This record gives sequence, structure tokens and C-alpha cells, in this order.
Amino acid sequence: MSTQKPHSRRTAAFIASGATLALGLTALVPASAAAHGPDRPSAGHSFSRPATFGPSQGKAFHRLATYPVFQNAPADVDPADETVAEISDVSEDGRTVVYTDAAGRRIGFLDITDPAHPRGLGSLDLAELGDAEDEPTSVAVVGDHVLVVVNTSESYANPSGRLDVVDLATRTKVRSIDLGGQPDSIAITPDGAYAVVAIENERDEDVPADNAPGGDEGDLPQAPAGFVQIVDLPGTDPAGWSARPVPLTATDGSALPALAGAGLDTPEDPEPEYVAINPAGTTAAVSLQENNGIVLIDVASGEVTSVFSAGEQALTGVDTIEDDAIDLTGTLDAAPREPDAIAWIDDQHLATANEGDWKGGTRGWSVFDAATGEVAWDAGNTLEHLAARVGLHNDGRTENKGVEIEGIAVSELGGTRYAFVGSERSNFVAVYDVSDADAPQFVQVLATTNGPEGLLPVPQRNLLVVSSEEDSAEDGVRSAVTVFGKGWRSARSAGTPRFPSIVSGDAAGTAGAYTSGLDGDRQVTRDAPIGWTALGALSADPEDRRRLWTASDAAKEPTSLYSVRTPRWGGPAVIDGELVVTDGGEPAALDVEGLWARPARVGGGFWLGSEGRTGAENALVRVSESGEIEESVSLPEEIAAGLGKWGIEGVAGTVDRRGEHLFVALQRGLTSDDGPGGYARIGRYDVATAEWTWFGYELERPTADGDWVGLSEVTVVDRNTLAVIERDKLNGPDAALKAVYTVDLPHRDPRPGEVAMLDKELAIDVLPRLRATNGWTQEKLEGLTIGGDGHVYAVTDNDALDDATGETVFLDLGKTRRLFR
Repeated sequence: MSTQKPHSRRTAAFIASGATLALGLTALVPASAAAHGPDRPSAGHSFSRPATFGPSQGKAFHRLATYPVFQNAPADVDPADETVAEISDVSEDGRTVVYTDAAGRRIGFLDITDPAHPRGLGSLDLAELGDAEDEPTSVAVVGDHVLVVVNTSESYANPSGRLDVVDLATRTKVRSIDLGGQPDSIAITPDGAYAVVAIENERDEDVPADNAPGGDEGDLPQAPAGFVQIVDLPGTDPAGWSARPVPLTATDGSALPALAGAGLDTPEDPEPEYVAINPAGTTAAVSLQENNGIVLIDVASGEVTSVFSAGEQALTGVDTIEDDAIDLTGTLDAAPREPDAIAWIDDQHLATANEGDWKGGTRGWSVFDAATGEVAWDAGNTLEHLAARVGLHNDGRTENKGVEIEGIAVSELGGTRYAFVGSERSNFVAVYDVSDADAPQFVQVLATTNGPEGLLPVPQRNLLVVSSEEDSAEDGVRSAVTVFGKGWRSARSAGTPRFPSIVSGDAAGTAGAYTSGLDGDRQVTRDAPIGWTALGALSADPEDRRRLWTASDAAKEPTSLYSVRTPRWGGPAVIDGELVVTDGGEPAALDVEGLWARPARVGGGFWLGSEGRTGAENALVRVSESGEIEESVSLPEEIAAGLGKWGIEGVAGTVDRRGEHLFVALQRGLTSDDGPGGYARIGRYDVATAEWTWFGYELERPTADGDWVGLSEVTVVDRNTLAVIERDKLNGPDAALKAVYTVDLPHRDPRPGEVAMLDKELAIDVLPRLRATNGWTQEKLEGLTIGGDGHVYAVTDNDALDDATGETVFLDLGKTRRLFR
């Protein structure tokens, strides 16, 4: 056997990791310090190992529960109907969450007395408060009452709305207050004496500006202009409450001097988006997203005290092209921040979520000095990098606002002031310590379901409640309310991975500069992370007992193989190297669903299982250690002809005295085997003779209409035993089968042309482990291998966020000798 390790020959082709992960996501020991003892990496590598991940357990936020809100809809509502949770608030005791469901024209109620087990309390249909077409846009709780902001507009040109006051206990309407326009958000002063409502009177994106009938659709101005309503809440009896408007334009419709002087986009047509009250309860900050501005209003007097522009931001080190690649080297010219949500960090500092709308968006969030309007700090490209580092890069948004930061909330929990920043398109919330408002410190990233809209800190109980608005029963993506707790012990059960369970290190030679610092213009350069997504295969490294290999499937181009350092100190697994697959020296595009790292004694490199769009395009592909394709082996014609669109889903290999053999799992049955379903096939390929032998694997029966069951992976346990992943196509609460079975190979091969049926035995029910993340149960359990350290590892395919939450779950399932007996 050769004593030269394959890794030393792969080095030149790697984009290897640096010594640290940006943003403090994972603190890594430099390679020079890590190279000792049994974990010493092969010569020539800059691999690093994780030392700690994020905050200590007692200070971390743990995901406690994910509640699909369709389960809280009225009994007569079809579970497949769209039902969402957007903006939420909580009762003063922190136990009852109230959320808006614009799709269902209702507001919902959840009991979070036990935050690990939210309980639906039903909903209130707005038809009972007014009209069946009324739409709730925001909600706030004051004492014993729920204030529901309702859009009643018949058209963009004739906007209207009201504030419904609902008794929290009885869910009956106490009174309504006319708002004089189409409302968006509402905020309550800390003492409960005032409510401030942003009256947006939003533009129609399908018509041109009023003064340019031949112009672009959606341009401003479009009358009527928006304004702000301040609702006085004296005492506890809503009968004495009243509203007073704060105009943001002159009586003749022209721009107020304060707005015109601030250099806003179209000051004669302000559209208030979001409102926040400072801790002192004296000043309301209102974001004018389309106008790229912020207005400060004295709550007591209703006077506009200050107006300033949110300014522009240029970005480097970001992905700007929708091409299925993850290329963090692009540049964006300066664009308006166009803030959506806004929050006060303290009485001197404002934070904005810079989502953008029609001309801008800078993929991050900013801190402003409220007195001067100057930028005190800006996240630059770091949230884009964070998304790439944890596998949540959304390539479908790279040409349009990227991670799309929409939500922000600030609150003190457990003695620390935090900012919670939500990414609408990459499905995460980033947590920052903002004890020093001029220098926010990244703390942690939290995975959510799709489209996190409402961020609700519950400081009296050390909780964060996130409402996600995306809902599609057809795609298995449902709107949900996710509850996180700071330091809650119930979330730290043994073996439960905390998100992220796999991250990437830095990609050598790539960097991106972003704006940071006290004065808002100090340039800080950090290395960009290795971009990854859609991991659908796993293989143990034949030489390094703590290294695995995985691969991206067709969701990413070019095809990449990734080196993974397995976790050892409770942190995540780390992708510390990337190998791009090439064909004739050019980047290749394969749909890799299976992967086996070959031992050095047979030449090293890899065998890949590439699933084709048709049966004939399925192939085994041999790749050198440098990533170059050296051989392609098609499936036998009779097999390929019966595949349909479900093909190769796993590859594993063995080398013994008889030579090199590959085992190939086909996801579902052949059409020639009495149709898809019934049994799937596992093939053995003799590399030396190019002969195939076929075995049959009986599949479990689907448990729901429209479901199917198939194989997702195969790995070798010993010379006589294989392990496979068998799973259904369901996710979330519907998921029923995510399991590892073992099969013993027969002592004699079947005759040529025959299929030998295999007896299977359940080895690992993985579904409880997936549910133990307390998130959305993932559909695609697709990677499985036995590491050189004797542990069994598995990984889910996140589908590159396409009709999926995007979360990747990497699992250490335990020791082989205990699982495969």
C-alpha cells in the first residue's frame, strides 16, 4: 500500500480554508496550532478545526418549537389553503401570541405558556369585525386589548383603513377608529399612552407616476401621499381613545420643507413603512422606504422634529449573477438603502433593515446616529457571507436584493441588549450584541421557516418569536411561528444539533470589503467563505479518520466536492476545502447524488453517481484527485430504459482481493419492474470486468396521497452488509419515513438477468433526530457514510432553498458498532 496520503496530491486543486471564520461564527484554531497529535492534517494543508461555536450554552438562543399556523385555522378551512403568520405581538405576561394572517383575513392566537409546545387558541375572522375583504396589516397588545390595524382600501387611489380594538379575553370588538388611509405598521409607547400608526397609502406597482403617464410602472409620485396617525390612549377604556394625524406633506400636496431639504427621492409622496418608538417613549421613528428616508416625530406634540436620508451603500464581495454559482467576488454600485423595518437601539441610535423596494436595498442593516442622521455602523456584505457560510445562499435572488434584510427588532434579554435581523429570502435571523450601538457584535444565526417577517422579542420570558409568511401546501413549505429561548435547558437534549450543524471555512484568495467602524467609512477586509448548498452525498476519507467528503448536486454549478472536518468539540462540522470538478479542463455540471472517495492503492480520486434528467444520462463518473473527469460508465441499456426521471441516488465502494466494486442505489423501481414503487434496485459494478449484478430492495408503502418512497444513499458496512437510506418525500409534520436500513448480500450472486431480493432490517430511525432540531422536519435525508472514526454520519439536502426552508442538518448518528450489529 502506498504511504502517500491522497490529500497531499489534492492540495493544488483545493480552495482551502483560512485560519478563521468571518463574523465570529466559528472560532477556529490556526492550522499551525491545530497540527498536533492524532488530528494533525496531511502536509501542505491549511485545514483548521473548530474550537468553539457562537455563545456559550447558557447564553445561546435555542430553537424550542416550530408551529405550522395552518393547524390553527378554523375547522372549516381546507388545510391546504394559504394561511400565514406575518406580524405578531404578545400579551403583557408573555404567554399569548397574537399574529396577523392577511391571507386568511384573520388574526390568530397562540398559547406559549410552554414555549417548547405552542398551543393553537384559534383565530378571529375579520369578517366579524367589518368585512370579509378586510386585511390585517399589523397588531399590538395594550393591557387587556388587541389593537388590530386593518386595510379596508377599495383601490390604491382610494385608500382607507381602521384600527379595531378587540378585547383579548373575549375576542370581541370594543370599538373602531377610522385611520383615514391604508395603514401598515403600529407601535406602542413603553408606557402604553400612545399608539403610532404608519399610514402608507402605498403605490400601485402597475401604473406610472402621476406626472409621467408614459413613464415606468410603479414610479412615484402617486397620490394620495402617506402620513402618520398618533392614537392617544388615555386610561384603560377605549371609549376615550382618539386619533390625530401627522401630515408629511403640505396642505396643497407639495413636499414639506423638512422632507425636501433632506434630499429624499420624491418628498411630495412619502409612504411610511414602519414605525418604532424610542425607549424613553418620546420619539417615533418612521421609515419611508421608497423615499429612502427616516422621519422623527415628537409623540406628544405630533411635530416632525427631524428628517434625514438613509443614504447609499456600495458593496463588494457579493454574488450578483443568477447562474447557479456562488461567486462572492461581485461588486454593486452605490444604491439607496431603502429601509423597511426600523428599531431603536437606545435613545441615540436607530437601526434599519435595508431591504430595498424599487431602486435599492443593500443586503444588510445599518445603525444611525439619531441626532445627526449619520451612519454609525453598517453590516456591508457580511450577511451575504453569513448566508453562504451556513448553506443559505439563495442564488435566485442574487440579482435582486440578495438576502433581502426586511425585519429588525431590538430588546434586552437576560441583561444583554440584542438586535435581531431577519433575512426574508435566506430564511434566517442574525443575532447581534448591541450593548455598544456603534459596534454591534455578531452572536449567532438562527434558522427559520420561509420568509421570516415578524420578529418579536419577549424579554419578560427570554424568548424570541419569529413569524414566517411563506405558505405553500403544494410545495410542503408552510408558514410557521418559531420560538427561540435564550439559555433554555429543554433545548439542550443530548445529540440535538444546534443550527448550524455544518458551516464553511474561508476560501483562500477571495475577499470582500465592507463598510464598518465608528465613522461609517472605515474599510475592513475579510476572506469570503466557501459557498455551498444542496449536499446530497457523503463518503468517508480513506486516509483521514476525521475527514468526510460531500458534494453539491445540480442546484449548484460548477459541480464541487467538499472536504468536511467532522465535529469533535460540540461545534458544527466544517467544510474546509472545495474541489471543482472539471471536464477537459473546464468546469463540469453534474447532478451528483452519490460519492465514494477511493483509496490510494487503487489510484485515489473519487467515483461519483450522477443522476441524469433521463435514464440514459445516469452515469458513474470517475474523477481524479485534481477534480478532472477521467471515465464515465453508463448504466446498462435495459436499466436506463426503465428509470424514468428517478435515477442514481447513492454510490459506495469496496476494494478487496477480487478488485474494486461499486454499489449503486437507484431511487425507485424500474418501469419494467411493474412500475415505480414496489422495490428499488441496488447494483454492484465490477470495475475491472465492467459487469453489473442487480439486487432488489422492497420499499415501504407511502402513507399519504401523492407521496412516494425511495432510496437516497448506500454505504458499505462490511464485506457482507450494506446500509441504505429509505425515505418518503414528505416534510414538516407530515414526514413519516426517514430511516437507515441494513441488508445482507447473498452468498451467491443471482444469475445474469435475474434480480436477487434482499432482506432488510431497520437500523436507525432518523426521523426523531430530525424532529429533535425543533425546526421544520427536512424532507431530503440524502447523505450517509461511516467515518474513519467509527461514527455514522448523515446529512440532508437543502434543495438550495428551492421550495424548501434551506436548512441543512448534519448528524452524527452514533458509533457504528452500536448501530449496525
